[in-house]
Amino acid sequence: MKTKTIKSLISASELLSIYKNENVVLIDTRMGKDIKKTYLQEHLAGALHVDLNEELSDIKEDVANGGRHPLPSIKQFSKTLSSLGITPESHVIAYDDKNGSIASARLWWMLKAIGHKNVQVLNGGLKEAVKVGFPMSSNIETPKSVAPYYIDSWKLPVATIKQVEKISKDKEYLVIDVRAKERYNGEMEPIDLVAGHIPGAINVPFSSNLDENGLFLSPKALKEKYQKVLGPRSAKNVIVHCGSGVTACHTLLAMSYAGMEIPNLYVGSWSEWSRNDMPIATIKTSNNP
Repeated sequence: MKTKTIKSLISASELLSIYKNENVVLIDTRMGKDIKKTYLQEHLAGALHVDLNEELSDIKEDVANGGRHPLPSIKQFSKTLSSLGITPESHVIAYDDKNGSIASARLWWMLKAIGHKNVQVLNGGLKEAVKVGFPMSSNIETPKSVAPYYIDSWKLPVATIKQVEKISKDKEYLVIDVRAKERYNGEMEPIDLVAGHIPGAINVPFSSNLDENGLFLSPKALKEKYQKVLGPRSAKNVIVHCGSGVTACHTLLAMSYAGMEIPNLYVGSWSEWSRNDMPIATIKTSNNP
């Protein structure tokens, strides 16, 4: 029997109607100082928390080695999924409080990358759930006890720093930097050591995937937008990056929601590139003489 393909995003009202289903696993991916305390004070009823730094990344002592949020090993990710009660049959729904731009899109990408079928991000996140009256909780949630989730490899394409260096100025390829314009231009850099961008990369901020209410644009609008950006290039010739391989997933999510093929993710992103003596470009603006 053919598996039904589900949309990459789910609305708060849709979530409200299905969250009690047996196979649904709701994941809170919010970040911040004392996030576990914040989560325990209030979260969507039934939601388990996952930590970007501790569970969705394998952070190295030297950030030059893979950037600020390198992917965990397949074995590590398998353990994380099993600890959350996730099986290959689970319908995983992730949410955050940043319109999907932090760890919910990253978790979505990681699950898609291992071939998981049913995974969605809550469109509009926590704010939209509250709007529709989704029940909140301060309970300590207990995941289901499940068998180990077998994973053999990452199946979605990823790019290495060497690959990005090789193709960054090749017109047949396209490198998309999804960070804010000011960071791309080199006007400011709040997180990494050096400001600027990868030479040849274009800037399409992930925030442009959203409307004025913090919801994703329609699939049609997103498709028109990214078809124009990509031009004649196929997804295999497109590399998307951000600061550390997290918000880039927001753009990959948007493209998937638009029905497009998911391009390459450069996980190391600017945090790795800028720490490896690689060439750096900046753009002079009226505010940056």
